[in-house]
Amino acid sequence: MPLYAAIDIGSNSVRMEAAEVTPRANGALPSIRVLASERQVTRLGASVFRTGSVSPEAMDFVCASLANMAQTYKRLEPVAIRAVATSAVRDARNQQEFLARVSAAAGTPVEIISGQEEARLIHMGVQSRWPHPKQRVLMIDIGGGSAELILSDSGRILLAASKQLGALRLSELFLRSEPPKPTELHRLDEYIEERLASAVRRIGTLPIHRVIATSATAAAVVCAVNQVPRAKRDFSDRLRASTAQIRALYGLLSSSTLEQRRKVVGIGPRRAEIIIPGTAVLLRVLKDLSLPSLYYSVAGVRDGVIADLALRSTGRAAIQMSRDQRDMVEAMATRYCVSMKHVRKVAKMAVDLFVALEPLHKLSPSFGRLLEAAAHLHDIGHFISDTRHHKHSFYVVLNSDMPGFTERERQVIANLCRYHRKAPPSVEHANWQPLDAEARRAVMLLSPLLRIADNLDRSRGQRVKSLECTIRPSEVVIKLHANRDVDLDAWATERAGEFFQQVYDRPIVLSRTRA
Repeated sequence: MPLYAAIDIGSNSVRMEAAEVTPRANGALPSIRVLASERQVTRLGASVFRTGSVSPEAMDFVCASLANMAQTYKRLEPVAIRAVATSAVRDARNQQEFLARVSAAAGTPVEIISGQEEARLIHMGVQSRWPHPKQRVLMIDIGGGSAELILSDSGRILLAASKQLGALRLSELFLRSEPPKPTELHRLDEYIEERLASAVRRIGTLPIHRVIATSATAAAVVCAVNQVPRAKRDFSDRLRASTAQIRALYGLLSSSTLEQRRKVVGIGPRRAEIIIPGTAVLLRVLKDLSLPSLYYSVAGVRDGVIADLALRSTGRAAIQMSRDQRDMVEAMATRYCVSMKHVRKVAKMAVDLFVALEPLHKLSPSFGRLLEAAAHLHDIGHFISDTRHHKHSFYVVLNSDMPGFTERERQVIANLCRYHRKAPPSVEHANWQPLDAEARRAVMLLSPLLRIADNLDRSRGQRVKSLECTIRPSEVVIKLHANRDVDLDAWATERAGEFFQQVYDRPIVLSRTRA
């Protein structure tokens, strides 16, 4: 079974996980068997929330922790690894220096992910460790810097909200006394309520079958309620805590000193420092939505990263977008009023071309997903202006939050949109400069395919039902299956074929047959 590794650089701790994955039937998320897991409390966000930057001391500590974790995962030889940084690094002024240093320490590039991507990965992690294929589930993750609320129905995300309500962040903002003063607690609760209000309104009165809380805060709360010692926390997975029990626990914690909180069963000495605001967030969500209880899950971002890596590397899924990715790009295309019939047809033909022409372009299958995404989004620039719409498409994609895609992938998609018409890529173009060599090669090889697919539906009538490609030594023959007149589409495609010939050093020849 393939093995993958994940690193999650959070505001309060750094986690590493390496796991084997087993595919499930019907496209469900794979199951995960953890082989190695490490966690180190770093309090990375403390300096960021106070000063706006990661302190030198925190940076050194995180790098040392990552270097140790890297030794563990490298011994296991994972087929792929992804390292992500979340809330505190999103806010840090010196994030570029931080990314350079931690990437070197971890032995792999570290990327900053958005709150929406963080929520998506949490959802994938929970569904892979504790599937809920038929139920509506509310997931709550209380991190050090942010809190994510994810409403999921039958395995699909209905709502994902990321709020700056992490336990460490709130502790730095509001709590100064031991035990906290009533005024501090009141301000904390008012702030949490105000920040959660929009998400609570959006969820409304929808029936929720189960609430699942993740993260160390949730683990501590559930362990404390169920009198599970920290040494046996691994046995707390899927344990329940009622709202009444959490309310009583919050009353105890918020009236206790730090030393008293450290003596509460299930709450460790470091967690005791920030457990009050974390518990306050959990309690406020349950109260505002009139929910009776929650369950704890050991899953988290790291599990979602591993499940995502596995899906990206399996069979046809390596070439085509995942369900989450397709939902996201189709929602984005709809938001900008593109013709969904057109872009779906273009996407289908672009992927068919990608598969058929693999002997020529020799690109990794993962680039097929990016081509498919660009096919869905290449026309969104029309929303701004019909003039130079390809450039507007580039700008919108580049500056949009696209959960399911990395920053590098978003850059490739944006450039494919930019070059789906008009001038080919050039070193003189400012948008070309940030791309690495592999990304440039991919955009150069894929943009002719997107142009051909787009022009094969020039009439916007989906007249071409399907296509076949035959690679010959001196040409590429594309046979069009259609039952209507495709003269306009063929004319436009032949013109687009000029760029294809420049890139692939052979012309395209069109032939037609009735579908």
